[in-house]
Amino acid sequence: MNEEHGSRKKKVLVLGGKLQGVEAVYLMKKSGWQVTVVDLDPDCAASAMADTFLCFDIMEADKLQQVMREHDFIIPALEKLPVLSVIDETARECGVKMMFCMDAYRITRSKLASDAMFHKLGVPSPRYWPNCSFPVIAKPSDRSGSEGVCRISERAKLELYQARHSGLTDVVVQEYLEGPSYSIEIIAEKGRMWTFEVTELEMDDRYDCKRVICPSGLSPKLQSDFAKCAGELAEMVKLDGIMDVEAILNDGQLKVLEIDARLPSQTLTAVYHSTGVVPPAIYAEGIGSGGVLCCPRCPERGVIYEHIYVAAGQLRFVGEHIMGTQGALNWTYGFFGADEALTNYRPGRASWAATLMITADSRKEAWKKHEEVIRTILDQEHLECPELDENLTDCDEREYVL
Repeated sequence: MNEEHGSRKKKVLVLGGKLQGVEAVYLMKKSGWQVTVVDLDPDCAASAMADTFLCFDIMEADKLQQVMREHDFIIPALEKLPVLSVIDETARECGVKMMFCMDAYRITRSKLASDAMFHKLGVPSPRYWPNCSFPVIAKPSDRSGSEGVCRISERAKLELYQARHSGLTDVVVQEYLEGPSYSIEIIAEKGRMWTFEVTELEMDDRYDCKRVICPSGLSPKLQSDFAKCAGELAEMVKLDGIMDVEAILNDGQLKVLEIDARLPSQTLTAVYHSTGVVPPAIYAEGIGSGGVLCCPRCPERGVIYEHIYVAAGQLRFVGEHIMGTQGALNWTYGFFGADEALTNYRPGRASWAATLMITADSRKEAWKKHEEVIRTILDQEHLECPELDENLTDCDEREYVL
C-alpha cells in the first residue's frame, strides 16, 4: 500500500466492470472512496464511472498483484470461478482486505447445494418436482439470477427443456410460486453480521429484475424474520463478506428462492437511496464489536430504481441485463426529472437505455414522481409505451403486508 490513507482518499479496486462493477463504483464513490476498475473490455459499463480504468486480463496474476498493492480494499464484481480463484489467492498474498468469501461462494453458486442447506435449517422454500404440480420453474443449478430460468406449464415442455439442457451437470425444477419477491443483504466479518433494509423486486417476463422498490411493504415482523433467516444462512456457509437472500411471499410465508455470496447489483443502491447506508463501505471500515446479528432500522425514504430501454419509438421497462449491453454508462443528475440516472442517452439517439433512480419522502410519493418522470420522457422524446399503465401504478397496494 502507498502512504497512510489519513492524508489521501482511500482507494478501492473493483475487479470487473459489468453490472456488479457499476454497483460497486457507484456506492464507493458515494462513500468518498477513490475507485479503480479493471476489466478486459475497454467499453464496459463501469469504465466511464471510475476515477481510474485499467484495461487488462485479471488472470494476469503478476499485474493484478501490482495493482492490488496500491489499494486499501478490493471488491470482486464478477462470477467466473477461475477468475475469482486467482483474485482470492492474489489478495491473500498481498494482504489487502477484500469483500468476498470463496468458501461461501462455492456453496451458494450451486442452487442444489443451497437448497440442501435450506432443508437442513428448515428454511421454507419451493418444493421440488415431481413433489409439486405444474406450473414449475426450471433453471440451471450453477447460473446466477435469471439466466436460463423458464416457467413451464406441462410435462412435454419440461421434458423438452431437460433434453435441451442435458449437457449441464444439474437442472433444478421447482414449483412456481405466486407472490411478490424480496431481497435482503447481509455482511459478515469474524462472526459478526449486519443486515440491511429489505427491498421489493419486480421482474420482467424473463424473470430478470426490472425494478427495486423501497420501503418493501413487509411488516416489521416479517422483516425481522427475514433478517434472522439471513443470519442463519450466513452462519451456515461461514460467510466473511457479503451475501444476498431472495425470497417470495406466498400464502403469508416468506419462502427462500436463492442465496448468492457475492456483491449483488441494484438492491444496494436502492438501500443507499432509502437509508443512506452503504454496506460495502461498512465492511471496508470493519463491522466492529457488538451483538452477533445487527439489524439496524434507519429512517426510510421512498425509492424507485428501474431500467428502461428505448428503441423503434417505444419505451419499455426491462430487466437489468439490458444495461450490460449498452457500452460505457454515464452518471447524470436530474435526468428528465429523476434524481439520478446511469445511461448511454444523448439527444437524438434512436436507441438507448437508462437506470433511473427516483426518491421521495415516502413510497407513495416516489410513485407519483416516477409517473412524472416517465411521462416527461415520453413527451420530450416523442415515444410510445404499450405497457405504460401497468408500470405507472404501484402494484403493491397491500400497504404493510402481514
